[in-house]
Amino acid sequence: MAKEQHHQMPSLFRFLTVAGILGALVFGGLFLAAVLLEPGQREMSTSVPGVKIRR
Repeated sequence: MAKEQHHQMPSLFRFLTVAGILGALVFGGLFLAAVLLEPGQREMSTSVPGVKIRR
């Protein structure tokens, strides 16, 4: 009987692989959101309390 050899990936390489894949997915998602979901332009005004405008 021959012994079956199981080559397991070391935990550090497995962690780095999973972290790299997740990082790539997050980066890709953020990139797609930035490219595809561009907001429209609107006019906006805010009042600043305590500031009086001289006329």
